[in-house]
Amino acid sequence: MSESPPTRQTLLLRLGDPSDRRAWEQFVEIYAPLVFQFARRRGLQDSDAADLVQDVLLRVAGAFRRGTYDRSRGKFRGWLLTIARHETYDWLAARARREQAGGGTAALQQLSEIPQPGEAEAWEDDYCERLLAWAAEQVQKEVQPATWRAFRLTAVERQSGEQAAAQLGLSVAAVYLAKSRVMKRLRELVSEIDEEAIDAPLTNDK
Repeated sequence: MSESPPTRQTLLLRLGDPSDRRAWEQFVEIYAPLVFQFARRRGLQDSDAADLVQDVLLRVAGAFRRGTYDRSRGKFRGWLLTIARHETYDWLAARARREQAGGGTAALQQLSEIPQPGEAEAWEDDYCERLLAWAAEQVQKEVQPATWRAFRLTAVERQSGEQAAAQLGLSVAAVYLAKSRVMKRLRELVSEIDEEAIDAPLTNDK
């Protein structure tokens, strides 16, 4: 993903409207797992990482409520990474103080507010993966099971149209039409959240 102009995100524009509850639901669906994974990489246990996610989301909500988030300063997810890093540092610092009093050292060994090597790249990769997974979840709810299965077989499992058609009892043309419809809808949903992410692969090539 490029580092060109700041992302124009429809979701972010909607977050400025406190009455748009669905926007905040989508925000949590997409970004909460991203922050959780970041916290786990920094050494927090599941329960502590979940608490930290809530702290980060509250800070974000407060910034939008007060109108202090400035899109011109860069990508939203870069700003979110900074908040996640600061909150994690604060949490580890508090734990380090408790462990020092008790003679422990684990938190002191983990404590750092300096970006770790590869951290930004891992954050970007996690973001793209989560965004595409979220979009896939939405599309799967919208289409018929056979349409989704045709997409999975051809786009993800890399079967030929003929193989997928034989499994599903459809024509080859119907299989490729289903794949095209799902791909188009995936791109639409991803673009609604992040225009730049539209250039990311929409299937897993591994």
